[in-house]
Amino acid sequence: MRPIQKSRKLADVCYDIRGPVLEKARQMEEEGHKIIKLNIGNLAAFGFDAPDEIVQDMIRNMGNASGYTDSKGLFAPRKSVMHYTQQKNIEGVTIDDIYLGNGASELIVMSVNALLNTGDEVLVPSPDYPLWTAAVSLSGGTPVHYVCDEQAGWQPDIDDIRKKITPNTKAIVVINPNNPTGALYSVDVLKEIIELARRHQLIVLADEIYDKVLYDGNTHTSLASLADDVLFITFNGLSKNYRSCGYRAGWMVVSGEKKHARDYIEGLNMLASMRLCANAPGQFAIQTALGGYQSINDLVAPNGRLTKQRDLAHKLLTEIPGVTCVKPKSALYMFPRLDPEIYPIKDDQQFAYELLAEEKVLIVQGTGFNCPTPDHFRVVFLPNTDDLTESMGRIAHFLEAYRRRHGTA
Repeated sequence: MRPIQKSRKLADVCYDIRGPVLEKARQMEEEGHKIIKLNIGNLAAFGFDAPDEIVQDMIRNMGNASGYTDSKGLFAPRKSVMHYTQQKNIEGVTIDDIYLGNGASELIVMSVNALLNTGDEVLVPSPDYPLWTAAVSLSGGTPVHYVCDEQAGWQPDIDDIRKKITPNTKAIVVINPNNPTGALYSVDVLKEIIELARRHQLIVLADEIYDKVLYDGNTHTSLASLADDVLFITFNGLSKNYRSCGYRAGWMVVSGEKKHARDYIEGLNMLASMRLCANAPGQFAIQTALGGYQSINDLVAPNGRLTKQRDLAHKLLTEIPGVTCVKPKSALYMFPRLDPEIYPIKDDQQFAYELLAEEKVLIVQGTGFNCPTPDHFRVVFLPNTDDLTESMGRIAHFLEAYRRRHGTA
């Protein structure tokens, strides 16, 4: 029979967070092995529960969640998002500018689908959250990766962005706070990005899903709060700040210069209608979450669980010879670097396979985040301190053996 092949649109798409190394881990689990999973920011798997008031509110409203909602979402949660944008100093947002979705991920894909024609270019950070690169490719566009400078705390390299803007460039993606690096961008850098967007009439796609997961007293500035003459699409949701990944409750806010974007906004409305609506039970969680006690602040406080685990993971990783890591200011991840002189890695996916096979620890290789060189990997620091200590010890043991094998010990 003629083989049935996947679409050619998938040729340049990867999502290695749930990729082939994870499939190998699942196979090993079926064979009875216990795997320590440091590959995904799934908070519930590590004992981070959604706030009880959110759970109870969803339960109470389940009887009202059987029907379709408005294609953009229920009024009350959209109004609460509007109030949140006011708290973030984003001006001019109305209820009609807010779209609720099945997590921010659905809305990211929707926003790019509505925008791009074949050959259009979108500036995407490197390293990135790979959904962005995949969404651009699937929409017929070309992702163009700009450098985030590790030596500058993973801040975007403005000169590199400037060099990569062409007549085909339609938008720039800014992931702040950043996944996978944990970077938090300075206001000066954000203003420079806006100036480039203003000069070249680019849409700014601002992924701010971790805007409350901040350490050491740091604060987050929403890009869209810094200008009103550029079109901003801002993405957020409950998954991370409220430990509600499975509820798939996210939102997208259109703000700034909207007069010249009426046709694009009409496209967003068409796509929102085509999917009928976001899941209704998740929508009922949004108003309670945004208006209730912000328990994330306890977790990121100096003695909070997330802060302690970040500090421990960073200490244990950077004690390993040849491993350096910019300490995250935000989010749930670290993106350590392996000195190529000590760890001459040619294929970092194979490196991840070997770590999994030898030490039963699952990570994601750096090239899975469109990092150009095979000398980084991402780990989550969500496991409790005992499990973190165990997993970092296994990584250290693997890297010690790696150095001996390659004569760099």
